[in-house]
Amino acid sequence: MDRRIKFRHLNAFSTIARAGSLKRAAEQMNLTQPAISKALKELEEIIGVVLLARSRAGVQLTAEGEIFLQFAEQSISALRHGLRNVRATGLSAGKLRVGALPSVVSHLLPQAVSDFGETNPDTLLELHEGPHQDLVTRLRNGGLDLVVGRLGRPETMTGLEFLQLYTEQVVVVAHPDSPAVSVRQWQDLDRFRVLYPPQDSAIRSLIARLLISQGVPLFTNRIESASSAFGRAVTLADPQTVWVISYGVVAGELAEGRLVALDLDTSATTGAVGIMSRSQEVRSVEARAFISALLRAAPDAMA
Repeated sequence: MDRRIKFRHLNAFSTIARAGSLKRAAEQMNLTQPAISKALKELEEIIGVVLLARSRAGVQLTAEGEIFLQFAEQSISALRHGLRNVRATGLSAGKLRVGALPSVVSHLLPQAVSDFGETNPDTLLELHEGPHQDLVTRLRNGGLDLVVGRLGRPETMTGLEFLQLYTEQVVVVAHPDSPAVSVRQWQDLDRFRVLYPPQDSAIRSLIARLLISQGVPLFTNRIESASSAFGRAVTLADPQTVWVISYGVVAGELAEGRLVALDLDTSATTGAVGIMSRSQEVRSVEARAFISALLRAAPDAMA
């Protein structure tokens, strides 16, 4: 390996590639745009190839960049994992950082976390909720140890492994008093305000394909949000709002009758929910214990 390549070069390249723009990458790394641009330029000069093509729309990986990104992120992950293991030796308590998509935060994690806490009382558990793209990027870069949630599109899973726990569908829910409860056709939802998954959501492409198959254009009166708290609050308060969301997010409200699922066929949106981790990485004791807790909790989450 060329000794001129530094960690900052690899980290800058990976962050820019995943963010899709120098500006967003600079914000994520708390650096100026010229500084992160300089790091990328230095890396490309050292390697002797263009890794990212720049345009007004942002940046895009070249063919060489696609190849190099996988190995760069594996190197970053291995180094950070080694540092964590070194720092974890001695008398300090263990630490586990888990990212969770909204569909598992209230449906699967409570039981798994309780189970894990009973057998690992000395481990500090950090839970981070967020959209799929943000969490897998942090996982790939070493900022998280595991991510739990829906399996994303293939291009988002580079360098990652996936262990399936169960499957779930997307549902369309509304307040029990909403006139939307009588809707039987997808196109009729356009009469309501629709809470819709944003671009970086794991379920966005599934819903898009379903609407295309039904000949239904993207709803004009929509709000795009990945916030389960916002979606829950608005749908419970406004009978004129319908919410397109993974079943696990609203399982409690549906069971209690506070929300109802519309009679729309969403079987085409069935997808896997599971555990994402970095490929070929030796998992820590804490990570293996948490995975075991998730596997034990999964049957109850499916019920």
